Amino acid sequence: MYLRYTLKTAFSGLRRNTGRSLLTILGIVIGITAIMIVLSVGEGAESLILNQVSALGAQTVIVEPGRQPSGPADFAEIFTDSLKQREREALENPANVRGVDFVVPEVIAVAALSNESETTRVNVIGTAPDIQEILAISANEGTFITEDDVRQAASSVVLGATVKEDLFGSAPALGKKIKIKGRTFRVVGLIDPTGQVGFLNVDEIAIIPYTTAQRYLLGIDHFNVLWLHAESGEAVSRVVRDVELTLRELHDIDDPEKDDFHVVTQEDAIESIGIITTVLTALLTSVAAISLVVGGVGIMNIMLVSVSERTREIGLRKAVGARNEDIMAQFLIEAVMLTGIGGIVGIVLGALFSFIAALILAQVVGTDWEFIFSITAAVAGLLVASTIGLVFGIYPARQAAQKSPIEALRFE
Repeated sequence: MYLRYTLKTAFSGLRRNTGRSLLTILGIVIGITAIMIVLSVGEGAESLILNQVSALGAQTVIVEPGRQPSGPADFAEIFTDSLKQREREALENPANVRGVDFVVPEVIAVAALSNESETTRVNVIGTAPDIQEILAISANEGTFITEDDVRQAASSVVLGATVKEDLFGSAPALGKKIKIKGRTFRVVGLIDPTGQVGFLNVDEIAIIPYTTAQRYLLGIDHFNVLWLHAESGEAVSRVVRDVELTLRELHDIDDPEKDDFHVVTQEDAIESIGIITTVLTALLTSVAAISLVVGGVGIMNIMLVSVSERTREIGLRKAVGARNEDIMAQFLIEAVMLTGIGGIVGIVLGALFSFIAALILAQVVGTDWEFIFSITAAVAGLLVASTIGLVFGIYPARQAAQKSPIEALRFE
């Protein structure tokens, strides 16, 4: 009965100044809304990236030149020439690396492709036929590049769906000729619309034999990546160990800290992505939480004003028997109700704006961006908002409770 009366009194006090109450909770609403948006978009981004990485398959092992990047300065090492044909042959040898189905080399060049007056600039991937197994792609028209193309460094090219559309529109492209860096290539195949696989948008690439890319486009004799396909998911850890031992022996490396290569598995990529997205989300959330502190200070100020305006009411309640604890409870409940309402409004607005953001990002990114509403984040947001009301409401509530009833009744 007592709690019901206290809640009723607190609600009456808030309703008495509806406009001021709404402005008071604005900081809380903005803070909770921002946090909900950050968490939803962050989880959506993590889900999207993890799904793309998972698309490479659990049996894929990636070997890249240079040591594992641990900072911005290390990224230059990925352009070193530590992976060449002898490394590929050593990794293909079952005596060195057990449980590998095949090794696929890859070099990457950004180049302009042209067909008469139409030009587009895309990633040109120089690779081997087995890349189809790694990326789970196929040519829906024509053929993919062949081992003969690789041996002869043939001027054959397979186009992604978007590249074909940019260069030929609705006209047939199979068998037609295009130019890449001034060299004429014949379109031998067209890839089915595929979208994102790993960090690569297959629709926006052109694939040629790696020997052609090395000789005519880049003028290099090394690879940017070696893709290994393990015979099973259970064999991946053994493959990674054998790859590291083989390459260290081949490069006369005794100290693993001096490796001029690094090996990445799907599990490693997922773990790294999880750490990065968690740190970024926590950082952005902490920035958004500043507005909650600002909102809490605003609530404390307004509650102090409310205590001053209701001095006579406090004196009257004390005169008819209200204890200090009763007065303090009333004002604390008012503060918690304010922030609680602000938290609920913030959660609703955060969910709405997150849904809109997911729709926009899906259009911008061109993928199925998932809208994620975190129940845990919503409950945590409501608890945080209520806690802020409790913490910042204590001082005004104490000020109200400590007023002398005689002085309060004399207040004009």
